[in-house]
Order: sequence, then structure tokens, then C-alpha cells
Amino acid sequence: MPATRLHALLDEHGIDHEVHEHPHAVSAQRLAAAEGVSGYLVAKPVMVSIGGQLAMVVIPGAELLDLERAREVFGGNEVRLAEEAEFTEVFDDCELGAEPPFGHLYGIPTFLDEDLRAQQRIVCRDGTHTHTVTIAMTDYLRLANPEIVDLAHGAA
Repeated sequence: MPATRLHALLDEHGIDHEVHEHPHAVSAQRLAAAEGVSGYLVAKPVMVSIGGQLAMVVIPGAELLDLERAREVFGGNEVRLAEEAEFTEVFDDCELGAEPPFGHLYGIPTFLDEDLRAQQRIVCRDGTHTHTVTIAMTDYLRLANPEIVDLAHGAA
């Protein structure tokens, strides 16, 4: 089930994008391998709770979210990974774990890691584990209007 909200947004704004089909891939690194791209080009949404409020942090697929740094960036608020039950119903047009990195489409604040911001193009899920959308970073920034943060670090 592709994220109908995402495709409607891209169409409405006339955003040049590519849709690719690939074998079922759950992890961002497997997605990158299936697409034949670096994991640093994959936009991986990580759902978090910041002081009890749901938020989306979008980081490169090859990196991990630094929760300690997130606590500092978000003013000492409690920051933790959100549990699936907290966001499953929010993304009602997506497969669980295949949320596109456009939190605003679902009423959720979106934060983009500066490492991913440095890319010219990004690859993201379209709401499924079998399709991706590739778009220019400039278009993503214009549509998603994320706050830029420094929250990711290299995978161990």
C-alpha cells in the first residue's frame, strides 16, 4: 500500500521523482542494497517521543540516532524511541516500518539530520517495503520543511 498522501503531495507540486520497485526490504541498509545506492542516500525516518510528543527524525540509513545528543538538542526533554503502538494508526496509508520521511503529512514535526541534508538526492520508502521514491534534496526541503539537526552518528 503506497503512501497515497506522499504521492498526492508530489503530484500536486509537480515534483520530479522516480519510483522504483525492489524485493521486500525491511532495514534501511537492505533497502540501499536493493536500490544499488549508498546507505547514506537513504532517508530513514526514526519515530521518537520528545517530552511525550511524537516526532520524526530523518537520518541517513547507514547511521544511527544518537539519543544522548537528541536530549541535548531538544532542551533536556525526555527523548526515547517511540513504540510502534504510538504511531501505527497515525500512518494509516503505510505498512508498519515503511513510513515516508514527510512527518508533516501526518501532523508530526520532522527533523532532518545535517549529514543527510548534505546529499543532492535522497531515496525514501513510499509507504511500502517494496517501493521507493527518489527526489532532489531541494524538493524534499521545500515540501517537508524539516528542522535541521545534528543527531546521527556512524553505525558501530
